[in-house]
Amino acid sequence: MSASSTTQRSVGQRVKGFIEKRILLGQPLTLELSAILIVYFVQGILGLARLAVSFFLKDDIALSPAEVSALMGIAALPWTIKPVFGFLSDGLPIFRYRRRPYLILSGVIGAIAWLSLATVVHTGLSATIAILLTSLSVAISDVIVDSLVVERAREEDQGNVGTLQSLAWGASAVGGVITAYLGGLLLERTSNQVIFGITATFPLVVCGVAWLIAEDPVTEKSNLEVVINQVRLLKQAVSQKVIWMPALFLFLWQATPTADSAFFFFSTNELGFAPEFLGRVRLVTSLASLIGIWIFQRFLKEVSFRKIFGWSTLISAALGMTTLLLVTHANRSLGIDDQWFSLGDSLVLTVAGQIAFMPVLVLSARLCPAGVEATLFALLMSVVNLAGLLSHELGALLTHQLGITETNFQNLWQLVLLTNLTTLLPLPLLGLLPAASAVGSEEVRDGGADSVLVLATPEVTDDANVRLDISL
Repeated sequence: MSASSTTQRSVGQRVKGFIEKRILLGQPLTLELSAILIVYFVQGILGLARLAVSFFLKDDIALSPAEVSALMGIAALPWTIKPVFGFLSDGLPIFRYRRRPYLILSGVIGAIAWLSLATVVHTGLSATIAILLTSLSVAISDVIVDSLVVERAREEDQGNVGTLQSLAWGASAVGGVITAYLGGLLLERTSNQVIFGITATFPLVVCGVAWLIAEDPVTEKSNLEVVINQVRLLKQAVSQKVIWMPALFLFLWQATPTADSAFFFFSTNELGFAPEFLGRVRLVTSLASLIGIWIFQRFLKEVSFRKIFGWSTLISAALGMTTLLLVTHANRSLGIDDQWFSLGDSLVLTVAGQIAFMPVLVLSARLCPAGVEATLFALLMSVVNLAGLLSHELGALLTHQLGITETNFQNLWQLVLLTNLTTLLPLPLLGLLPAASAVGSEEVRDGGADSVLVLATPEVTDDANVRLDISL
């Protein structure tokens, strides 16, 4: 072997060692791990088309704010049935494989959907179907890679518990941050259709890396037995008050109406915000989301769920009222420019919102008893996503009832006021939540019954209900 070859190998080993230690948090760099992280990264990078979708529905399809809100709710449907995709993957192998074919299928669905948006979609109905398919694509791939991470996480030693989940969330977050500003910048220089065409290539990456997943062929019988056992364990779990009571609170907490679609129309049609500036707002909110997560991890992990939900709901509602200054143009009277006010408001509201949402992920993970962690976590997240669907539909109904259109924002202040006040409605039900925090190993009794669910530090905290936002 030549000296140059030896040197190259030594350099390669040092680079590999650096990546494993500093970037992968001690995880070995394998083709399979690379494939899993690429799938999560693609989920994040799909945010490139988020603004393009909004402008496409507003300008090209000419939908009203209420119609856009209703469509966004429909697009959440695949995320409300995530456990179904898990059961299909576990119990219905394709060509005797449970993971690879479903990843490839999700990539094909996504590529076709985005390509359709770039070429043949010109009506509200076809746009709804195409956007629904983009959401379905991400939901399927999310379930599959989540199951892969859970399976691999069980093999981690005690010192590395949670590392794979952190890497997975980090990969998705990096993709989201990269495209937050880029989406608006490209939209300023190209068309919605061009961005959809570019986005159509990303799901194909998922198809390619799916072949790197290490998977042994399985038998139909063994998989059917796994599904039957999961259903049995799931039924036992959800019948406990300690499971369904917090799930009920999370549903009610997330189901309050939203003014997002109406506010987007106000920002673009009334305030004249350009795509590039909206990209800047998205970048600020993406970074603010990371700040919110850091604050929760650094200062709030030992605070009980009840206190976090209670105070974060009150503070978020109070801060949300500041949006009234923008929709009534009162900020101009105070000498604050619309753009600067919007940036600052988005930053503060996102930090508060992320702090409020982090306990949802942590609590959901902690409610999952051994043996059914992944399936029950997916079910709990589906409950939250179903609430998100209801939130959009209620927002659409309120927007329509208040007469808010693409040009009439006279009653937008009422919508903002109502949506913020309704977030306070679940507060009297805080008692449905366990008096536990994100750390420790408290025991929570099922309403005085004999059964006890032991809460331990969660291993699964990266679902992303937030990935619906990414997929749109």
